[in-house]
Amino acid sequence: HKSFLIHNKQGRPRRERAARASTISSRLASVQQIPQYPEFYSFPPFFTIQPVSATRQKQLSLWRTLILNYHTHHRLKTMVVHDCPLWNNSEINRRLAPEALRDVVADFVKSGHGEWEDEGVKTRVRILWRRPEQLASDVYDWAVREGFVGSVCTLYELHSGEDVEGMSFQGADEELIRRALAILEDQGKCTVFKGDTSSEDGIKFF
Repeated sequence: HKSFLIHNKQGRPRRERAARASTISSRLASVQQIPQYPEFYSFPPFFTIQPVSATRQKQLSLWRTLILNYHTHHRLKTMVVHDCPLWNNSEINRRLAPEALRDVVADFVKSGHGEWEDEGVKTRVRILWRRPEQLASDVYDWAVREGFVGSVCTLYELHSGEDVEGMSFQGADEELIRRALAILEDQGKCTVFKGDTSSEDGIKFF
């Protein structure tokens, strides 16, 4: 298992740095529990953007997979770019340089699995554990398998109910689930109707 350190920016109040370090440390402890953590993460050149195009594309693909798997495993909906623990591997004394970090994150967003929450300053990325079209397929397969075709469930039940435990959309961002449902509506596989609150909006599957 790998051991990583995060170096916080200087100048922040000591209490704030300590609290942030504690949060990151607990998150890193969870990272170390992931079985078969990828070997390429211990390969020093992985942290330097490669000049040869074919090699660089493979490298960026590995970064995309690593970022997505990490955030999906921990059910993290947002990546705060400067706080993400993946950029630094202190065991091999390697970290992504600022320019390389921008390239990696930009490529991840371009892949469709991330969206800037603050396009102007680019510090936070919404993580799409599954793309909307993938999630739409997952939701409908679940509805068929669990006998919800012809029945109604609420939006809350769809992302936080007991029947969705272990599903790809369990705990997913509500906006992302709505996009998936819009795709199913266009396909004639469901209809969404308003409830008393947003979470009580109903979905009937066909």
